[in-house]
Amino acid sequence: MKGDEGSVLVVDDNEVNRDLLARRLQRQGHVVTVAEDGLQALEMLRSDPFDLVLLDIMMPQMNGYQVLESLKADENLRYIPVIMISAVDDIDSIVRCIELGAEDYLSKPFNPVLLKARISACLEKKRLRDKEQAYLHELAQEKEKSERLLLNILPKAIAQRLKHGEITIADSFAEVTVMFADLVGFTKLSSHLSPAQLVELLNEIFSAFDELAERYGLEKIKTIGDAYMVVGGLPTPSDDHAESIAEMALEIQAAMTKIHTKGGQPLSIRIGIHTGPVEAGVIGTKKFTYDLWGDTVNTASRMESQGVAGSIQVTVATYERLRDKYVFEERGVIPVKGKGDMMTYLLMGRNA
Repeated sequence: MKGDEGSVLVVDDNEVNRDLLARRLQRQGHVVTVAEDGLQALEMLRSDPFDLVLLDIMMPQMNGYQVLESLKADENLRYIPVIMISAVDDIDSIVRCIELGAEDYLSKPFNPVLLKARISACLEKKRLRDKEQAYLHELAQEKEKSERLLLNILPKAIAQRLKHGEITIADSFAEVTVMFADLVGFTKLSSHLSPAQLVELLNEIFSAFDELAERYGLEKIKTIGDAYMVVGGLPTPSDDHAESIAEMALEIQAAMTKIHTKGGQPLSIRIGIHTGPVEAGVIGTKKFTYDLWGDTVNTASRMESQGVAGSIQVTVATYERLRDKYVFEERGVIPVKGKGDMMTYLLMGRNA
């Protein structure tokens, strides 16, 4: 719709009135379509876009009031402006039309100047509403993008709390299971890869990990270089966090056997798991980060860094949670930096 021109539907059962009104509107530059009755008008409105409807009141089968009611009850058509036209200049009729949602009311015979002014006003209102709807649609799209971006950074439950006005988010969890996974020998391998190849390989690996975390209802915390950190049991507490982490760890092992470098070199991963209490919260005001703190995090990290390549090393706390459902191999007591001697186990697989 450009300038004062628009696509107008004229609805009148009288052919002479129809043609007279159509010609007058066409001379004003409008694209005009005519309908002989209300049923035909509704069919046209549902199949083609119109900017304005000129609707006669007195028609057989379906009068103008009924057509107007049908229009305003239809979510897709209710915002098309309607000017009612009638040979009866009756205040009750005018009031009824306005109450039913008509934009304006014109009496026959039409005053050409008044007709043009009323139509121009309705089309201008339609133009403004279309602009408003386009702006609101664009705003909704931008909001959706922001929501998706926020959910890529923060857990959904935490994002909701921030949106509801919480400034400081810090929670204590009595028991969660934390896992670190680190690619073995990746630093040496990366020296033989271009930056693009390095990023492509890490993206392939960590995207597979992300899918597993989502499948098992776990929360990815972050990647640190070629290391991946994930936790079960927060921000929404659960009883099966250790089992979910164990399943993901075993799936990671299986996935790594299928991933190779461009040169065909196989990749190995070292995984460490520990179960215990943590503190969790949001850090930052411009670049948000949801992170964990506490001895449980440090111990899980030590289980990975002092683990065995290609294996899943767990602490006694995690072993006790999983021993009835999974197969373990006792690694024995090992010296752990900052912790002293610790008994550890290697997770081998699921119980048959």
